[in-house]
Amino acid sequence: MIRFLRIKNLATIDDLQLNFEEGFSILTGETGAGKSIIIGSIRLACGEKGSPDLIRTGQEEASVEAIFWLSEKTMLEDRPVPNEEMRERAVHRTISIEGSGKAYWDGVLVPVKKLKEMSGDLVDIYGQNDHIFLLHLENHLDYLDQSGGTMALRSDVAQTAQEVRGLIRLRDEWKAKERERSQRLDFLEFQIQEIERAGLRPGEEEELRGQRHLLKNAEKITALVEKALEAAYAAEPSIASLLVKLQNSLAELSAYDQKFSAMNDSLGPLAIVLQDLSDVLIKYKDKQEAIPEKLEEVEERLSLIENLKRKYGAQIVDIHFYLGKIKQEHQDLAQIQDKLSHVESDVEKTLAAYVSQAARLSGLRQKAARDLERQIETEIALLGMKKASFRIKIETTSLTRENTEKARDSGIDDVEFMISPNPGEEVKPLRKIASGGELSRIMLALKAVGKEKGSLKTLIFDEIDSGIGGKTAEFIAQKLKELSKNHQILCITHLPQIALFASHHYRIEKKVGKDRTFTTVKKLDFEERVEEIARLMSGSRISELALENAREMLLHNLKT
Repeated sequence: MIRFLRIKNLATIDDLQLNFEEGFSILTGETGAGKSIIIGSIRLACGEKGSPDLIRTGQEEASVEAIFWLSEKTMLEDRPVPNEEMRERAVHRTISIEGSGKAYWDGVLVPVKKLKEMSGDLVDIYGQNDHIFLLHLENHLDYLDQSGGTMALRSDVAQTAQEVRGLIRLRDEWKAKERERSQRLDFLEFQIQEIERAGLRPGEEEELRGQRHLLKNAEKITALVEKALEAAYAAEPSIASLLVKLQNSLAELSAYDQKFSAMNDSLGPLAIVLQDLSDVLIKYKDKQEAIPEKLEEVEERLSLIENLKRKYGAQIVDIHFYLGKIKQEHQDLAQIQDKLSHVESDVEKTLAAYVSQAARLSGLRQKAARDLERQIETEIALLGMKKASFRIKIETTSLTRENTEKARDSGIDDVEFMISPNPGEEVKPLRKIASGGELSRIMLALKAVGKEKGSLKTLIFDEIDSGIGGKTAEFIAQKLKELSKNHQILCITHLPQIALFASHHYRIEKKVGKDRTFTTVKKLDFEERVEEIARLMSGSRISELALENAREMLLHNLKT
C-alpha cells in the first residue's frame, strides 16, 4: 500500500505531501482541479513514462517520492519475518526539463523500466476507459489464461508454434530449390570450375601489381642498370679499377709504414661488395630480356582476377569464401531429397508436439472457463446483475497438415466472453450487447476475481464510474468497500453514491495566488465530508436539506 506521497513541481502542484491509510479512500474535486495529476504522479512513481511538459512552469525539474508498505506476499522469501521498518520501500522519481530523469528504489539508482517491474506487485491502476479492454477478443483469451494459470503452458505452445512455422518455411524453401535444382546445379558447377581453374593465391594480386610496376618501367630500369654496371665495372676508369689501383698504392706504402697495411686490409670487404653488386646487376640485366611477354602474362592474370572479383567478391579472400559457400550449396542440392525428407519428418514431429500441447492447453482452458464463469456471475450479482448469465465461448480449431498456418502462438482456441443480462435471453457476445454500465460492472468483477488472495496491494480506480449512476454506482461502491478489506483502495469519483462508502475522503482544489495556480489536497473530517457529498449531490447551491441528507447517508454507511 502507499503510505506517503510527495509531489513537487508537477503541473499545477508546487509542493504537496499526502499521507494515505489502509482501506477505502475517495478523492473528489471539481473538473480540472488536478485529480488526474495525483494519479499521474503515482504512475510516475511506478515507472510510467514522464514528459518534460509535466514540469511546472518556471521550474527545471519535477519529482515524485512515495513510500510503499509491503505485504507478506511481496517480501522476499529468504528473509525472516520483517519488522515495520523492513516492510517500507522508498521510491524517488525525477523528470528534468531536458527530457532526462532518474529513478531510485530505496536510494539506489535504477532504470525506469526496472522501477516499473518492481512496483508491479504494489499497485494496479484502472482508468475510466478500462472497459474498452472487453471490446477486443484477444484480451478475452489473455484474461482467461492469466486467471486460469495457463500462461506458462501457453508460452511453451507459442515456442512450439514458432518452431513449426520455421520448419514449414524451411520445407517450402527446399521444395522451391528442388524445382530449380537441375538449373541451379549447372550454374553452381560453372562457378566452382571457373574459380578453381583460376587457382587464386592469397596475396597474389599484390605481387602481380608489383611485377607490373617493374615491367612497365623496364626500359628506364635497364638504363639505370647499365649506368650502374659502367660506373662499377665496365667504364675506364671504373670504381673496380680505381679500387685496385688504390689497393696497390697502399700495399707499396705499407713497406714504409705498417698503418697503411691495415687500411689496405679494410678495403678487402669493399672489393667483395663491389664484385657482388656487379654480379647482381649483370643477372638483373639478363632477366629483362623477356619483358614484353612477361608483362602480357601479368596483365592477363590481373584481368582474370578483376573479372572474378566483379562476380564473386571484392578481394581474393572473399572469392574463396564464396567458393566454400557455393560448394556447400552444391552439396546440399545434390542431397536435396535427403534433406527434404528430414525436414518433412521434423515438421511432422513438431506439429504433433504442437497439437498435443495445444490440446492440453485447450482442455485446461475449458476447465478454467467453467470456474471463471461461476466466479464472474457471483461478482456481477453482487454488483446488481443478479439474473445475468456469463459464459465463456471457446471455439477450437482442428489442426491438420493442410491448415498448418493455424499453428498460432496462442493455441487452437478462440475465446469470447458472452452474456445474457436478463433471464430468458440467450447469451450473446458481451462486446456487442452490453451497455456502458454493464461493461463497467463486468470490468470491476474481472478485476476483483482472485484479488482477495493478495494482501494490502493498492488498487487505484480513476473514474471507472464515468457514465453510470443510480443503483449501478451504489453496487460498485459496495464492491469497492468489500475489496478494501484486503486492499488499499484509492478512487477518484464524481458520484456521491460512491463517496458515501469510503472510509477516508480527500478533496482536491485548484486555487490562484500571486498570479500562480496551485492544486491542494485536504483530508476531510466528518462535517467537511458532509459538505463535499452535498456538493456532489446538489452542485454549487448546497441547501440545508442536501446537508441533512448527506449527513444521514454518511452516518448510515460509516456504521455498516
